[in-house]
Amino acid sequence: MIGYTCVGTNNLDKAVAFYGELLGVMGAQVAFKSDRGIGWGTAPDKPMFAVLTPFDKQKASVGNGNMVALAAANPDQVNALHKKCIELGGTCEGPPGARSDGFYAAYFRDLDGNKLAAFCMTK
Repeated sequence: MIGYTCVGTNNLDKAVAFYGELLGVMGAQVAFKSDRGIGWGTAPDKPMFAVLTPFDKQKASVGNGNMVALAAANPDQVNALHKKCIELGGTCEGPPGARSDGFYAAYFRDLDGNKLAAFCMTK
């Protein structure tokens, strides 16, 4: 049902470097480039993730309660995504671990404060 997601940034160069490495953990590659940002994907028929400067040219800000969840292949990939985010200067919002029966996740924020999750189903 989801075609793509976007998060805003106030520093496109830093955000592109951050997400290029972070999403590389999942095998994502650049799917599109524009003067406002870049989108990554794993296949043309799969959802894409993009980081963009706001269209209205105002400052990007995070929304309270907004979050993008990245579907990981397994707990090891959840762990790797969380670790990479922290290495790249992101912050932890909840370490990797089982959250409920069959749901494994980690939570983190990017350099602009956008909240993300990495998760997988273990059952």
